[in-house]
Amino acid sequence: MKRKLLFILAFVLAASLLTVMIVNAQDGQPRIPTDDEVNAVAKKLYCPVCPNTPLDVCETQACKDWRAQIRDQLAAGWSEQQILDYFVQQYGERVLGEPQRSGFTSMVWVLPLIAVLSGIVIVWQVLRSWRLKRAEQVSSEISTPNSSDRISKELRALVEKELKEID
Repeated sequence: MKRKLLFILAFVLAASLLTVMIVNAQDGQPRIPTDDEVNAVAKKLYCPVCPNTPLDVCETQACKDWRAQIRDQLAAGWSEQQILDYFVQQYGERVLGEPQRSGFTSMVWVLPLIAVLSGIVIVWQVLRSWRLKRAEQVSSEISTPNSSDRISKELRALVEKELKEID
């Protein structure tokens, strides 16, 4: 009997805790985003005032206002992409830290790859031509003796005559 009463009491206690947790989670109070969450979005945006300065490290008043606005938008339930889209709509694509990968801006991603591949091909061609040129020089040196290696006919005849006399 005691065991049954203890089991019922534990069940009622667990059910009431679960109910309190569910009600507490749905109480409608806005969740306050952390600085890390705000900076995760802010580092993808650039300062409207300072050139080439990410929003998460800039200390101008405009950037502080933007970070406060991002905090409010995150608290309101906006996604990161919605916030980025909002700032692009308000200020243009120049506020993005990384250009979008579509349309003409896709060239920003493709051109460096093309440049690197072209550089590799050019270096390969130059090295190949140097190697071929060197191989031609070596083969021409082997096939044609140097002028110092050439012996006049008279000298050759004299050497052959002396060699015959020694035998």
